[in-house]
This record gives sequence, C-alpha cells and structure tokens, in this order.
Amino acid sequence: MAHLLVIESWVGSMSRLLPRALGESGHRFTFLTRDLHHYLRAAPVDGPHPLLAAENILTVDTNDAAVLLPYAERLHGLLGFDGVLSSCDYYLPQVARVAHRLGLPGAAPGAVEAACRKDLTRRMLAEAGVPGPAYALCADREQARAAARAIGYPLVVKPVDLCAGMFVREVVDETELLVAIRALEAFPVNARGQRREPAVLLEELLTGPEVSVETVSAGGAAHVVGITDKSVGGAPAFVETGHMFPAALEPAEARAAADTALAALAALGLDQVVAHTEIKLTPGGPRVVEVNPRPAGNRITELVRRVTGVDLAAAAVDVALGRQPDLAVRSTGVTSAAIAFLVPEGGQAGLLDGFDGEEVVRRDPAVVELALAGAGREVRPATSNNEYLGHVMTADSGGAGARGAAERLLAGLTPRLTAAAAAGAAVADTEAVEAVEDIEDAVGTAVGAALGVALGAASAEAEPAGVPA
Repeated sequence: MAHLLVIESWVGSMSRLLPRALGESGHRFTFLTRDLHHYLRAAPVDGPHPLLAAENILTVDTNDAAVLLPYAERLHGLLGFDGVLSSCDYYLPQVARVAHRLGLPGAAPGAVEAACRKDLTRRMLAEAGVPGPAYALCADREQARAAARAIGYPLVVKPVDLCAGMFVREVVDETELLVAIRALEAFPVNARGQRREPAVLLEELLTGPEVSVETVSAGGAAHVVGITDKSVGGAPAFVETGHMFPAALEPAEARAAADTALAALAALGLDQVVAHTEIKLTPGGPRVVEVNPRPAGNRITELVRRVTGVDLAAAAVDVALGRQPDLAVRSTGVTSAAIAFLVPEGGQAGLLDGFDGEEVVRRDPAVVELALAGAGREVRPATSNNEYLGHVMTADSGGAGARGAAERLLAGLTPRLTAAAAAGAAVADTEAVEAVEDIEDAVGTAVGAALGVALGAASAEAEPAGVPA
C-alpha cells in the first residue's frame, strides 16, 4: 500500500475519480490545499465528500513554490510519500516540482510547464515540426492588431494559462479582437488565486472535426489508449457539448491523429504522465490544439473505462508511483459510450428551479448516468465548460449509437428558471458549512486542527501539529 501526496484537485468528476482509484488500489493519500473552502462550495448531494477519504488534510500556500517545496520536503520526512499527483491543471507544474524535489517519480518539471502554457507548447511543437495553427504571442494590443492582420481573420484569441475554454474566442475583425482582449485583461487572477500571464495568444482558426487522443506514458514509452470525438458549440466561444468514445474515424484518420499526438508528447519531452491531446482533423491533416498532461476531464475517462475497462485515473496513480499501469483492454459488452452536456442557451438566465422531462429521461434504459444541477443554481449563458447544468451518459452494446442516444435524451430536458436572487448564494453557503462539519466530525481531532487552519482559525503560515518547523 502506497501513500500519495495529492496537491489540490478539481471540484468536478476527477475529484471523485482520483480518490476512488486510490481506494480501490489500496492506497492512502494526504491532501494539501491552500483553500479548503474551494472544495466545499459545491457540496455533493449524492454521496460523501471525496475529501473524507483523505488520511490527512493539511494547508499551505500551494501557489508559492518557495513555500510549498520545503514544506513538502519536511512533510515527506514525517509521513513518507511514494508519489505526488493532482488533477488540476493549475497545479500540475507544482506537482512536477515537488516530485523532483522529493526524488519521486514524475514528469520533468520543464515538460509539464511547457504543456500547461499554451505559448510554450506552440513554440516547442513548431520547433519540432509538429503540425499546428499559425500563431503569434502578443504582449499588448498593438502587437495583437499587427499579428491578427498577418495571420488573417477569422482567428482565435486565447489566454496562455487558463483552461476549460475560458476566454477562448473566435473573432472576425479588429473590433471583436479588442473586445476579447479587454475581457481577458479584466481577469488578471485565476480561480485559484494565481496571477495570470498577461500575454495573449492569437491562432489561425482551424476547421474540421475535433478529437482527443488519450495516452499513457511510462518508462519512456507512450501508449495510445484510444481516441475520443468532441462536439463544440457556444460560438463565438468554444464550449464542449459532448463526447463519444471511441471516435467514429476511418483507420487512416485514427492513425494520423494518434501519430500526431505521440509526436507532440515527444516534442514536449513528456513521460510518466497520462495525457489528453486535443487535435483538429483539418483538410490538410491533423493539427494539435493543445496537450494536457493529465487524464481527460468532462467524464471522458468514464467513457473510456466503460468501453475498454482501462481506468485512466488508476493509470495516473500508477505512473505517479513509477509503476507500469494495466492498460489491457477487456471485454465490457459496450462498443461505444457518449456524454452530452446541458449547456445554457443565450437567452437563459436566472435561478434553476428544476428540469422538465427529468423523470422520463431517468427511466430510459439507454441512460447509464444522469447528473443535473440542483435547485438554486445560478444559470447564465455559457462562455466556457464551467457553466454546464448537467449531463446524460449513454452506452451502446451494438455499435456507435451512444452519441445519438445521448443527444436524443438531452433534448428531452428543459431547465425551469426563476428570477435571480441572493437565495442561490445562501444555499451554497449552507451546503459548504454542512460539508465542513461533516468532514471535521469524520476525520478526527488532528486533521480537524488542520482544517481549522484552512478555515482561518490560524494564519496560512501555521504548521499543522507534528510537522517540524
């Protein structure tokens, strides 16, 4: 049984999948965070909070490497870790630095940093000859104007260091370009309190279907687990509206996409990592959109597991421990699995009251997973993957029919909205307080003291009991 240090995580599906993978493998974990409330604002309603599985919950400034690295080193001397991991993009570079500092398995810090910074990814892939869009990194508006004229409209405006499609926009002229840049300038700090890089990335608009290649790299060898397709909506934003695994591609297309993803991993120097590489299948061939050095989000890992039996969350744990993951494909009786997301439309705004059609959809035998936002949720037009109201997951045992079933069922769900009010915040605050109480009661006195640090009972620099200063 191994002991892993988990440095931050998402509050979404991966926050459950990682603890599940750790528990099913017989491992234990210590959770390190700078802000426990981040994980309690959306308390789960269908089961215990994932943090209840942690052996320890400790607080430190995970945003500051100068604080985090020596703290993790002292903690390692006390508790003894066998691996370090996270599922949050914003902390993957820190995980790599900590693993390197502790002499534990992990991807090279420079490679992870390059994969998590879109501008560095573009530069390294271009230098290695891996196909991607024409691009320009712009430090100010004047550079952006000039670069846009050189690349040509329409084009895509991107931040270099955000995820979930935040502030990624298609623009068709200079007016829209400046609007997109101003919106990004008004967001100088991300959701984890990290100051953003102010540069803007402009890219050629790629056309064609989009897929993602799911890979596992260990011991210097990269293995393609499979390819997922993607549907995107929300123009001019790029909001993922659904996925199906495996992607319905011709063999030659699949090989070309897989080869391009492997070339991207090699160019970045990524090893000891589960990766999710997004690729556009353009008329001129595959082009890399981005490389994510962590398991796929948006429940793609569950689609893969239902079809192949391969658990990518468990594989992430294995590679973090320096072990060879089990990637053998098993017969599951499922030939395709798909997910469709309920995305608020342009005119939808207010507080969620419920969903018309929910009971009919729940009874449909094609449904393997239905998750819907609770009453009181604030609804606003979607500009990224953070505004979903729920999803439907389906599985097909006879072909590639899962996507059609998921989209049909999603069409049967209609959100009921009431006027926005302060009640939504009150509901969230109540759920967070109840979740804190549940965790404190279950985890015990020693970790309860550490929780007290996270909740402001002591300063952020305070050391938990038993950790040397």
